[in-house]
Amino acid sequence: MRKQILFLFAALVFMGGCSLAPNYTQPKAPIPNEWPQGAAYEDTRDMPGTPTASELKWEDFFTDKQLQKIIEMALSNNRDLRLAALNVERVRALYGIQRAELFPSVNAVGSGSKQRVPADLSSTGKSIIKEEYGVNLGISSWEIDFFGRIRSLKDQALQEYLVTEQARRSSQILLISEVARVYLTLAADRENLKLTQSTLETQQAAYVLIQRRYDVGLASELDLRRAQTPVDKARGDVARYTQMVAQDQNALNLLAGSPVPKEILPVNMSGVTPLKEIFPGLSSEALLSRPDIVAAEHRLKGAYAYIGAARAAFFPRISLTTTVGTASSELSGLFGSGSAVWSFVPRITMPIFDARTWAALRVSKAEQKIILTQYEKAIQVAFREVADALAVRGTMDQQVSAQQSVVNAVAETYRLSNKRYTKGIDSYLSVLDAQRSLYSSKQGLTSLRLAKLVSQVRLYTVLGGGS
Repeated sequence: MRKQILFLFAALVFMGGCSLAPNYTQPKAPIPNEWPQGAAYEDTRDMPGTPTASELKWEDFFTDKQLQKIIEMALSNNRDLRLAALNVERVRALYGIQRAELFPSVNAVGSGSKQRVPADLSSTGKSIIKEEYGVNLGISSWEIDFFGRIRSLKDQALQEYLVTEQARRSSQILLISEVARVYLTLAADRENLKLTQSTLETQQAAYVLIQRRYDVGLASELDLRRAQTPVDKARGDVARYTQMVAQDQNALNLLAGSPVPKEILPVNMSGVTPLKEIFPGLSSEALLSRPDIVAAEHRLKGAYAYIGAARAAFFPRISLTTTVGTASSELSGLFGSGSAVWSFVPRITMPIFDARTWAALRVSKAEQKIILTQYEKAIQVAFREVADALAVRGTMDQQVSAQQSVVNAVAETYRLSNKRYTKGIDSYLSVLDAQRSLYSSKQGLTSLRLAKLVSQVRLYTVLGGGS
């Protein structure tokens, strides 16, 4: 009966524990409510029916089937993502340890001793053999969390666990985005490699033609040397892009965690399926659901809980040690009538003076202000990243269109220059200039097409991605 009353009393004290942590309210985001507007931005208000990044699964945004297979490989095999997941498990276990501090630890202890007492120490004046046996079930030094110290530390551990979970989400989004970026870069470099190989063949054919004209006296040595220059340059570009393609494949293999089969690698930019258009949302509050922002907020909540633990250090700590069991001088009488034993040892520790508690409270408040500032800065950085990505998206189509017009014009210039040279109307220098301009403009077009796709991936990333 005493045991039941004791545990009932302890349970009531435990349930009645309070928390001294300050009440948390979400800080106001230090950014404008709407996305930037202007010549560099599309009017995001005129995009009805377009899903937001958070509404899209990555499979719906990255519609290229080959890219999807590589992303699936990365999600299964990438070591950085695996480490992030293992860190989540570790912190979750640490939270379990801290949470367990709220509950008593019950132990069963069996003991036995046998000793010889000499005659000069014995109460009977004769040496005796003393035996003692016991079995106890009890609670050892259980702190009753009346002022919420342990509860606050538990809440802080929970927030740390949630931080690591959001960090894992961020790692996954960044991994998916980086795989897509390297995949697209490989496609662009392969296209440039094909362009340089085609240019080299054209330049070599032109050089052979001028060599024949030079041999029969129809072309000068100056024209021959001028024709040799683009051949050598194209040979160097072929070697450079061959190297870049190999490095892109190495980077893709590392991200995927294993060698990527050649049949699912991109051939060129034209073979890549366009990405899904996404909508940033009407309000910048969409940023508050970005994993790194959510993680920063969990960190801030943990700082509030730490203040509660620091405040609770100024109040008494109540701990309890209690046991119930049986004891006897003979092993056979251990569970006999009248062998029951029990103990009840409450203890209260009242802090009188400890300068460390005041310093700890000041540290906890300063830490809360630091994390609040970091949280606000994270929101501002996120807003800037999205604004930059929107500015790129709003102008990229115009850049690609203008560059395509340049390619068309230069291609026609090259055709006319070559025609005038073969008829002897103009020098080969005009042909060389037109060739150089055409080659450079085609490379520029490939770079802009790559930049457009990468900017879409970037916008998906800075908006927080999808599930």
